Amino acid sequence: MSVADGFDPDGVKCVVWDLDGTLWDEIAVESPTDDLPAPRPAILAAIDDLAARGVLSSIASRSAPSVLDRLDAVPGLRARFLAPQVSWQDKSESLRRIAEELGIAVEALVLVDDSPYERAEVEALLPGVRTLDPADVPALLAAFEGREITPESRARVDRYRTEEARRAEGARFRGSREEFLRWCDMRLTVGAATADELPRALELAARTHRLNSSGLTPDRLRELAAADGHELYTARMTDRFGDYGIIGAALVDRGPDTPGVRDGAGTASATWAVPLLALSCRVAGRGAAAAFLFRLMERAREAGAEEFRVTLRPTDANLEMRILLRQAGLRRTDAAAPGPADASGAPVARTAPAEAAVLGRTLGGDLPGPPAWLHVSDREDTEA
Repeated sequence: MSVADGFDPDGVKCVVWDLDGTLWDEIAVESPTDDLPAPRPAILAAIDDLAARGVLSSIASRSAPSVLDRLDAVPGLRARFLAPQVSWQDKSESLRRIAEELGIAVEALVLVDDSPYERAEVEALLPGVRTLDPADVPALLAAFEGREITPESRARVDRYRTEEARRAEGARFRGSREEFLRWCDMRLTVGAATADELPRALELAARTHRLNSSGLTPDRLRELAAADGHELYTARMTDRFGDYGIIGAALVDRGPDTPGVRDGAGTASATWAVPLLALSCRVAGRGAAAAFLFRLMERAREAGAEEFRVTLRPTDANLEMRILLRQAGLRRTDAAAPGPADASGAPVARTAPAEAAVLGRTLGGDLPGPPAWLHVSDREDTEA
């Protein structure tokens, strides 16, 4: 399948490499010694280039599991790969396992394999996965040229390595899942985005799928974030293992004539509308998405809003987001959420696709709180 054939680099989170004939020329199990074949310098350079852009690498090889043991003995090479799979199982099954271990969608994988048979097997059983011949690697790299690299993307591979440590510690932990999460000492901070956080927010809009409410494009997000009555919020998270970085972004629309929350001047809008809520899949299952949403709802009520709405565009991938919004008490409303106006004062259509729905709830009474194991606080808001 050609790289140029509808390829979207924003949808690629991990490139999976075959070994024999791809990462190196020889067949590892036929080596007369325990030494692995020498990797192709161009492939190693490609892996490092992708890592610098925040794209992970893994391995799927139909070979003896002992090859992975030999790979473990070469730390400088092994460290380049997350969740490697070396066994006699089908490549499609290896890719499923990689996606599961990394916590990403299978469709976010790209397989590079010299075997037309293996590529065909994956394409047949995992039609959402793009497969490439090693000769296509230069074109793969070219597809990422000119794309902005954020601090989070540069640190992404290391953060996934930290995630492997979290999983290993969780497997050893003697206690319940909730007790482990409490022990992790997770802390979420929420605040208005600064100018240097905007690129990461745009990246979340482009690259998240499981926890993305509307699929608002980065270009439209940038445009709306600069519009009157809109504010962009970000969420950061840390735990005892390290810093997750910026893991969430939310665009809040308070209407074109609504003053900023920070200065407290004027009359608050009756409704806070959220055209986009997006979070990294790295925090799925830890309560961070719920905590971010609930804190936004609290801030809306503190600002005097009476209703909170989120634009939702259901997809095959964002079931977790749909469940979260339902659990937060948001229900579909037929009323149009307030939107920006043009120079003449006429309403401008909302930016979500036609099939999107608006979910809302009133902000009276008790609001849901964050999970007991997650500490949530506000960052001091500063002008971007």
